[in-house]
Amino acid sequence: MATETHSAAEAAGPGMPQLDFSTWGNQIFWLVLTLIVIYFVLSRIALPRIASVLAERQGTISNDIAAAEDLKAKAQAAEAAYDKALVDARAEAQKIVAETKAGIQADLDAAIEKADAQIAVKAAEGEKVIADIRANALDSVKVVAKDTAKEIVTAMGGKADAKSITAAVTARMKG
Repeated sequence: MATETHSAAEAAGPGMPQLDFSTWGNQIFWLVLTLIVIYFVLSRIALPRIASVLAERQGTISNDIAAAEDLKAKAQAAEAAYDKALVDARAEAQKIVAETKAGIQADLDAAIEKADAQIAVKAAEGEKVIADIRANALDSVKVVAKDTAKEIVTAMGGKADAKSITAAVTARMKG
């Protein structure tokens, strides 16, 4: 049985090599040497490259921010110029509208004056025509009145001369 226990111990061995106290000195030496090599590789090669990439990235970000601020300022200036141009355009449009209204009003006033003058001329012509018609009507009424009076006097059995009938109609027409 003793041989069996010994072979079981030999088969099991000392356990994990990392936990074997007899090799710890070697393991610590190689660990420290590996850490020193990794430190020098990182500090001399990898970290400077990473730092330069980070610095370049920060510079790009700073440049982009500065460019964005510049573009923002330009956009605000363009907006201010646009607003000013819009205000100027509206003022110019109001001025043009006012001038156009004034021109149209002047044309309208001139047209009204011309129409009034034409109406006055036509009214004067109409008055003249009406006066002529009245004069002709008065003459026609005198002629008809004389003829009617002559016929009435004749129908009543009297005899009237043209001179007395004219005198009677004229006296009656005067009032």
